[in-house]
Amino acid sequence: MTVTIRCTAVLLSVGLAVGCMGPGLAQTYPTKTIRIIVGFAPGGGTDIMARAVAAKLTDSFKQQVLVENRPGANANLAAKLAAEAPADGYTILFMSVAHIMSKPVYKNLGYDIERDLTPITVVSEVSNVLAAHPSLPAKTVKEVVALARAKPGELTYASSGVASPEHFAGEMFKMMTRTNLLMVPYKGGGPIAIDLVAGHVMTSFSTMPPIIPHVRAGRVRAVAVTRDKRAAVLPDVPTIAETVPGYAMSTWYGAVAPAKTPREIVVRLNREMVRALALPDVKERLASLGADIVASSPEQTAAFFKTELAKYTKVAQAANIRAD
Repeated sequence: MTVTIRCTAVLLSVGLAVGCMGPGLAQTYPTKTIRIIVGFAPGGGTDIMARAVAAKLTDSFKQQVLVENRPGANANLAAKLAAEAPADGYTILFMSVAHIMSKPVYKNLGYDIERDLTPITVVSEVSNVLAAHPSLPAKTVKEVVALARAKPGELTYASSGVASPEHFAGEMFKMMTRTNLLMVPYKGGGPIAIDLVAGHVMTSFSTMPPIIPHVRAGRVRAVAVTRDKRAAVLPDVPTIAETVPGYAMSTWYGAVAPAKTPREIVVRLNREMVRALALPDVKERLASLGADIVASSPEQTAAFFKTELAKYTKVAQAANIRAD
């Protein structure tokens, strides 16, 4: 899966309503601390992206922009918290594709990603990495498949919970290779990396930012990447599709605000985030972690969300992914 954002004339009604506010609102905003909520533990991909942008927003806004980690329920607790926050521009949710994946999987999330949250931008896209503890005898995708078939239900893989990117990547792998892996849930990419290094779990379909440092240090082995092209930061690591034709999946990160946040504030937030993502040090930092910067407009982001929701609804149905 490759995130492709194209300009569109279609304006989708996902909460980008113009509030009854004066024309000077965007110039006076913000006047106090802005809170960015992250639904995963520190050290994961969403957390890394949020902190990279928050630091630059603090500089440009001349107000503190603080990141608050609220992990739980595959980040859906944080999303519900953001959806219920005042629509005044002082609460932002840094989300990932996991929030889109959750909608067709959970019966009652307590919020609706399209109805209750307003898109600001897609920040970046990364490949996931099929990573393994060095002690695992399987060093290639073919060998992982053989090992999983020889020991059905015994080979473990870590995920950030039901309907997380790692879970979807693992279930797609199982479905397309006719294998049976055992999913072990965590509260984010940071804890996954720690336990994979320690050997408490044997494999993961980790998002790239938290796992790259451990791959470079030799603490874990990168077996393959999940996108349909090799990653520039891991050029010698093959794609899963080179062994399993048609396999393609990636993780993306974005920012949203509560529904009915005034249009002027949404546009201002988008402008400042896009500006931050264009700064050389931010671009270098994210590139080193395997992230491709997207920096889409609110309208492009809304259209993209709809496309992704349709796609992952089909995957969830085909792989029978659901939360009990």
